[in-house]
Amino acid sequence: MMTNMKSQNKRPKGQNPAKTLKRLMGIILKNYTPHCIVVLLCIFGSAFVSVKGTLFMQTLIDDYILPLTSQSNPDFRPLGMAIMKLALFFIAGALMTYTYNRIMVNVSQGTMKKIRIDVFTHMESLPIKYFDTHAHGDIMSIYTNDIDTLRQMISQSIPQLVNSAATIVSVLISMIILNIPLTILTLIMVAIMVFTTGKVAGKAGSYFMKQQKSIGELNGFIEEMMEGQKVVKVFCHEEESIKDFNKLNEQLFDSANNANAFANILMPINVNLGNLSYVACAILGSILAISGVTSLTLGALASFLQLNKSFSHPISQVSQQLNSIIMALAGAERVFSLLDEKPEVDNGYVTLVNAIEDEEGNVKECEEHTGIWAWKHPHGDGTVTLTKLLGDVTFNDVDFGYNEEKTILHNIKLYAEPGQKVAFVGSTGAGKTTITNLINRFYDIQDGKIKYDGININKIKKADLRRSLGIVLQDTHLFTGTVADNIRYGKLDASDEEVISAAKLANADGFIKRLPQGYDTVLTGDGANLSQGQRQLLAIARAAIADPPVLILDEATS
Repeated sequence: MMTNMKSQNKRPKGQNPAKTLKRLMGIILKNYTPHCIVVLLCIFGSAFVSVKGTLFMQTLIDDYILPLTSQSNPDFRPLGMAIMKLALFFIAGALMTYTYNRIMVNVSQGTMKKIRIDVFTHMESLPIKYFDTHAHGDIMSIYTNDIDTLRQMISQSIPQLVNSAATIVSVLISMIILNIPLTILTLIMVAIMVFTTGKVAGKAGSYFMKQQKSIGELNGFIEEMMEGQKVVKVFCHEEESIKDFNKLNEQLFDSANNANAFANILMPINVNLGNLSYVACAILGSILAISGVTSLTLGALASFLQLNKSFSHPISQVSQQLNSIIMALAGAERVFSLLDEKPEVDNGYVTLVNAIEDEEGNVKECEEHTGIWAWKHPHGDGTVTLTKLLGDVTFNDVDFGYNEEKTILHNIKLYAEPGQKVAFVGSTGAGKTTITNLINRFYDIQDGKIKYDGININKIKKADLRRSLGIVLQDTHLFTGTVADNIRYGKLDASDEEVISAAKLANADGFIKRLPQGYDTVLTGDGANLSQGQRQLLAIARAAIADPPVLILDEATS
């Protein structure tokens, strides 16, 4: 279908994951540096407490439990005090873990809010061409699926990864202090785990990127089918639509299945390697303790085995979190690809201002709305020229193509005098709508000039150019809200009286009053509860309420 074809191969190639992560961390640190410092302190504190508690086990066994076995009347009070001390260690660790998890929830939600704002703000600055070449559902997928994967990574994966790294370092130091031979054996097993993780994670990364892309394409197809459901039913293409959906769904299944096949195998492999490391250390440790080759006590062996678990578990956890991070970075690349799209270029410096005209025809700028408009044209020498807006539009040898390599309009010449009604008549695809899009600079021409009141429109700021034009587009779009709100969209601060007046001007007042709640009737689904003619009348009323100097109707029946 068109949406699927339109969305393919339009996104830039994937960025370097390291650069993507660095960019994401830059956003987090820019807004939450104090929070991140507190989180790091809590993570390191939690790791220290955990290792300290494990090492205390040696003291507990060698200095408290074993001596009690040789006493005829054992005193358990020192042991009780030691256990209470150990409990305080773990309580402190639990509090620090809770603190950093709670902070990271706020950081992740705040970062997601910031990214959503940045993405939407940047999207509003993109040229119309971007939306012509990207499926709307694919763009929606960025706001939903891709950004949500970042939330999980920021709130869970990154903190756990840092916590695992802190635990690994502190545990390694402790193991070296306790027994070097057992530490070497543990490191050999860990090297095997790291090698396995690297190989599998590399394979999973490419599939996770394909998965995120497939989700976007599937969402784009669904969005297109929802909007075009009437067309589908008119041509009885339900079966074809289902086939196209199944094809995209199968594509998503394959990429997701491959990604998770590699991702899900990491955890069991590393868990089993960790258990094998534990058993190997227990056997070697028992031999060393019994033989007396080293000063390895029962308590030291018990502590080391616990440290071995503490060492292999975070490595297994790292492999698990790497899957979430890889998938999130795939989503982040799509988010940043949108943010890296070039915004609409506007080098205009001529602005539209309210004006007054004296008896001699001289125009002066004023603050209040007078119904008279003028172009304010600053010059390099500091002087300013005011040109009264008349609505004079000329095309001089204009060439244009939606694709720069293929020109569809050649040497177009036309002239619309002020106050004159000009109609463009031609077959479908002759370029009538295209000319409208060129006047308001939805697209820029390749050659020639378009002048508005004698001013090259490239010199006019786009916002002011479009503010001077009231346009009723060929495809009428209505927003979810009341009828009055849709008319008021042309002038957000318009009063109810102005709304009604604009509706009467567009001959829409009659049918609006017959609606269930009149002007307060809520429109949904792009005004699906209205006829095409009624929707167009509302679009005309929306343009009329803005009171534009020039009105363009991109529809013959308007």
